[in-house]
Amino acid sequence: MVVANAGDCRAVLSRRGKAIEMSRDHKPICSKERRRIEASGGYVDEGYLNGQLNVARALGDWHMEGLKCQDGGPLSAEPELMGTRLTEEDEFLIIGCDGLWDVFMSQNAVDFARRRLQEHNNPAMCSKDLVVEALKRNSSDNLAVVVVCFQPQPPLNLVIPRGRVHRSISAEGLRELQSFLDKREN
Repeated sequence: MVVANAGDCRAVLSRRGKAIEMSRDHKPICSKERRRIEASGGYVDEGYLNGQLNVARALGDWHMEGLKCQDGGPLSAEPELMGTRLTEEDEFLIIGCDGLWDVFMSQNAVDFARRRLQEHNNPAMCSKDLVVEALKRNSSDNLAVVVVCFQPQPPLNLVIPRGRVHRSISAEGLRELQSFLDKREN
């Protein structure tokens, strides 16, 4: 699977419940994008490209003055490509605009989508569920979400073993605790 992205939409793959980001948000504040912007004669002002746009790459927005020149410019439409070989462990892909990712971390979105797909195994309904949940979380941006399933059956219910947590208490702490408990019994 190859994902091409230009802008602040994101594609996230669920591989046995683990979120794998298949795209990178093109924000002007990212160091790689800032260097590219400045090398092409642009600037970043309070996180905005030339003080106007909150993405460093986009399809469109050509009307914005000073962002596009005949020989390029600070606003790029060149997509970034990421690829992976799909396996039977790959369950689904969530593609969403920044209105979703403003209120969901990638792993949280995968967890949410897995639960919904386990309930109804309907990717269109799952897409709508993500939009509704983003609105409940007060997303203030536009919302567009597409869920693409790679398997005909719903994701398996995974039992994730909890890591053993080692806790320690000092000998003095144990004595104080024992003393406290002894006093309560009397």
